[in-house]
Amino acid sequence: MAYNLYMLTTKQDLQILTEFFLGGTFIEYKKGDFVVRPGSDEPGVFYIASGLVKAYDITKYGEENLLIIRKPGDLLGLTWAITGENRHIIYEALLPTSVWHVSREKFLDFIRTNPSAALPLVGMLTEMYRLHSIRILNLEYRTVRERLIAFLLDMAERFGESTPEGLLISAPLRHQDIASSINSSRETTSREIAYLERQELVSNEQLLITIKDTEKLRDYLVGS
Repeated sequence: MAYNLYMLTTKQDLQILTEFFLGGTFIEYKKGDFVVRPGSDEPGVFYIASGLVKAYDITKYGEENLLIIRKPGDLLGLTWAITGENRHIIYEALLPTSVWHVSREKFLDFIRTNPSAALPLVGMLTEMYRLHSIRILNLEYRTVRERLIAFLLDMAERFGESTPEGLLISAPLRHQDIASSINSSRETTSREIAYLERQELVSNEQLLITIKDTEKLRDYLVGS
């Protein structure tokens, strides 16, 4: 769990937080399973042990709106647990995923009796805010191509794995998910991805995108 505020957190604090979740209920999900189903109340707080979880909501037009993809070490339902405000976010496993689950009541009791665990939790909330702020700033780019590139660079920073072909974004991304995240249509997004492929800047195979030339992609944004 790599958050900047963790530099101020002792290993003991992190161990206490981790051991707390390991005392919860272990649940495994298949790809496509709902961790939190549409229309249901959030049942507690989840610590992602492995896999990836897509967080999204449904627009008034009945379309999925990708909010963020969560990875191992992240918590699901943290904001709801602290504020009590249920935004009815849907969580779906993008890959085979395992989590540790605790109830909201148990989580809040833990925080009250272990104040040292608050610092890493503040780090998580700060990181969540940062990621959502980046998404909002990316939407300020005027063209779909610029917003797409900014999105891909951000995803590569979070999920990038070095390969001989380039920087592989290890999170599977449907064109519809990308489109909803950059405020575009699926058709336009697909055309822009195809353009970047023709320019040999990215490759796209079976929902996995590889960035072949990061610096050239960044140049598109520098001149915007």
